[in-house]
Amino acid sequence: MATSIKDVAREAGVSIATVSRVLNDIDVVNEDTKKKVLDAIKKLGYRPNIVARSLKTQRTKTIGILIPDISSQFYPEIVRGAEDVSNIYDYNIILGNSDFDIQKEKEYLRVLKEKMVDGVIYMSSSLQEEILDLINELDITTVLVETEDKNGKLPSVTIDNVKAGYEGTRYLLDKGFKNIAFVGAKKDGKNAWNDRYIGYEKALKEANLEIDKELLYLSNLKAKNGVTAVESFIESGKKIDAVVCATDELAMGVINGFRNHNISVPDEVSVLGFNNNYVGEIFYPKLTTVAQPSYDMGSVAMRMLIKLLNKQELEEANFILPHTIIDRESVK
Repeated sequence: MATSIKDVAREAGVSIATVSRVLNDIDVVNEDTKKKVLDAIKKLGYRPNIVARSLKTQRTKTIGILIPDISSQFYPEIVRGAEDVSNIYDYNIILGNSDFDIQKEKEYLRVLKEKMVDGVIYMSSSLQEEILDLINELDITTVLVETEDKNGKLPSVTIDNVKAGYEGTRYLLDKGFKNIAFVGAKKDGKNAWNDRYIGYEKALKEANLEIDKELLYLSNLKAKNGVTAVESFIESGKKIDAVVCATDELAMGVINGFRNHNISVPDEVSVLGFNNNYVGEIFYPKLTTVAQPSYDMGSVAMRMLIKLLNKQELEEANFILPHTIIDRESVK
């Protein structure tokens, strides 16, 4: 037979109302009594009825996290950072994977609202106006990660992707490379990968170099698209010194694509990745990359969300974390 709140009250020698106040973290219970109740809960293995509790408090202590690609090595590290913080504050996680599909994103947001989550950490391939409208309509407290709301309505945690794309390209230019290709996602969305392309374009223009459309491959972010990009570049017959990739997965695909044509990286072509996924360290050649602090992005986002849920003011609504270039072996 399951332990009830009455059993906890009897074990602790207090009223049911006192146990309820402790469970709901209401600060009218003195520390000695609170300890008695918590000890009784632990001894009896009592687990409160979340639904009943949420009806009283209007809180479920549950956070939804929406990611665009669960197979990517980047997003799980963000989730880990968020979950570690949520555990500290006794929040549970519901995880959704949208597969870069805006309809799935919208459906997940509706489901999370039905599940009465307290808030959402949202990662997406692009932040379309219809998504912003839906978040507003559903009235879900939301913090964005990696994507920024250009209207400034939603708080976010990002790096400066334009600057990171610029500095990554500048890093290659400073090594003397001039024929620099770019592999990334379609540049019509309001997303991090578009911003990285903008940074790439800015660096080339600053160096008085033309943007060669035949050295651009914009599709999606799977490794196989990196292989396909190389086929496109080789077919064009254009000389390539180096390639800037919007993700590490793309960079590894690009390296394998060159390998298929017996073109050596970095001896003949240099390749720069983005994100600093752990596989990049054991891939051959080890990947030179622009690193995002993915774990920190998740933990900062969760702390921001919990502050909002507790009606606390944010020191910074749009938190920009630092990026770094990690020099390994894929750039000569």
